[in-house]
Amino acid sequence: MKKVLLLVVIFGLVAGRYAYAETNVKIGVVDLMKALNESDAGKKAKAELESVIKSKQAVINEKGKAIEKLKAELDKQSSVLSPDAKKSKQDNLDRMMRDYQRMVSDSQSDVKQKESDLTDGILKGLRTVIKKIGQKEGYTIIIEDAEGIVLYSKKNLDLTDEVIKQYNASHSKSDK
Repeated sequence: MKKVLLLVVIFGLVAGRYAYAETNVKIGVVDLMKALNESDAGKKAKAELESVIKSKQAVINEKGKAIEKLKAELDKQSSVLSPDAKKSKQDNLDRMMRDYQRMVSDSQSDVKQKESDLTDGILKGLRTVIKKIGQKEGYTIIIEDAEGIVLYSKKNLDLTDEVIKQYNASHSKSDK
């Protein structure tokens, strides 16, 4: 709510100032998440992230199966095991469960970090393209169409597809 109010106040001040100074106010809207997900680099990053997730998930699933197997063994043999042997197996199972939980937590952190590493550069590049479009085409203000912030805008104000196109063009040049 504070974000929306701040955006409205800033927009009001900027639009008011420029409306007084200029009769031609040009506003644009960009959906950065759409641009991130639909740009070539964003698609590549998403595929790379999915690959990382799948590999981590495979290791986690393998560890989970080993725990289930040990748990089934313990349940099956609990009546015939000596108290010391039962305690030893239970301690082993508890240790494996803690390791498993730590592995899941570490994997989630790794995936979040990888996602951040992959997307930060793309977002920075998208913002650079947006700034160039704004300067080149004389926009007064370009607003991010984030969910819940921009409630309505005319379709002709949406620059997202143009941003994706220019970002892909500039990014493909830098890859060569």
